[in-house]
Amino acid sequence: VDIVVDPDTDTYRLSRDGVYISPARLQINAIVDVTADAIHVLASPDPTEQHLYRIDPTSFENCTQLTTGQSWHSAVVAGTTAVIVSTDLATPKAQFTVINPDGEFTLASNSAEPNLDIKPIFATVGPDDLRACLLWPTGYQPGSGPLPVIMAPYGGPHAQMVIRAASIFATDQWLADQGFAVIIVDGRGTPGRGPAWERAVKGDLASGILADQVTALQALGRRYPDLDTSRVGITGWSFGGFLAALAVIDRPDVFHAAIAGAPVTEWRLYDTGYTERYLGDPDADSEGYDRSSLLTRASNLTRPLLMIHGLADDNVLAAHTLRLSSALLAAGRQHFVLPLSGVTHMTPQEVVAENLLLLQVEFFRQHLSR
Repeated sequence: VDIVVDPDTDTYRLSRDGVYISPARLQINAIVDVTADAIHVLASPDPTEQHLYRIDPTSFENCTQLTTGQSWHSAVVAGTTAVIVSTDLATPKAQFTVINPDGEFTLASNSAEPNLDIKPIFATVGPDDLRACLLWPTGYQPGSGPLPVIMAPYGGPHAQMVIRAASIFATDQWLADQGFAVIIVDGRGTPGRGPAWERAVKGDLASGILADQVTALQALGRRYPDLDTSRVGITGWSFGGFLAALAVIDRPDVFHAAIAGAPVTEWRLYDTGYTERYLGDPDADSEGYDRSSLLTRASNLTRPLLMIHGLADDNVLAAHTLRLSSALLAAGRQHFVLPLSGVTHMTPQEVVAENLLLLQVEFFRQHLSR
């Protein structure tokens, strides 16, 4: 039993001994459990949702969706017992359900609930049906005045941000509550929409991914007049940091300030197992790496750019930010670098994380003011 690509229907399908046993256009994300009588999988009928399914191993005609609603689920199944973790937009707290032959039981969640009213608005925009999410400040009334915009994407392979789970938007809602409209967009290369969508970034991790952010921003700007598209910032971490720096360098007409956290600035310096999947062998196809490098376009920076990098980062090494800073300095381009001593790829230290958020808000207030 395996997950395979069905090119005729552009679907990741479940296969048993080379025969499809899951329906076309139901994107299989993960195999949870396999027995002689049933196969349990996590799958997406829509990119913003994930559900648990039970599939008959002999026929895709018996494919049963076990979870419901506009929601996102994960699960562990062993024999006759299943534990389902469910998230939706009603509450940021996850719900835990145990199902076994004795019945269905709900487990209490002891996780803290953020002191936020998280209200994401979902939208599908553009000719490629880009999935996007918009957050207004709490209590904001449409028509009460234009707001500066902050785009907060990840934007790269392996990660979806626009999913129906309130908890994922807690930081974005907090940022919106500081006086911004926050937009998150899943563009080409992100999971949940099939093999062709994920493979659209082959050979170029820059131009198409950035174009999708611009397309979604402009479409939402037309739909919501309160979005002040003359004042747009962008922030992100890791691949999102790469995308933020790319945006402000390549499209200063659209993006007016950027904060790039732990950005990949030169893909030749990043993990080969990840990078060569998309850009190939750098010795055989250097053009793809040049197209996707920030170093080759450093002289084009004209907008404010703040780069933040943990000096103990063992994923995206601090050399990425240092190399871009050096290239920007050589080109005479003003920029800002914040090194974080003792911090790895993410920022688990609560005090550091809190102060970083406050610093980012002040950066955007300064550079997105009227």
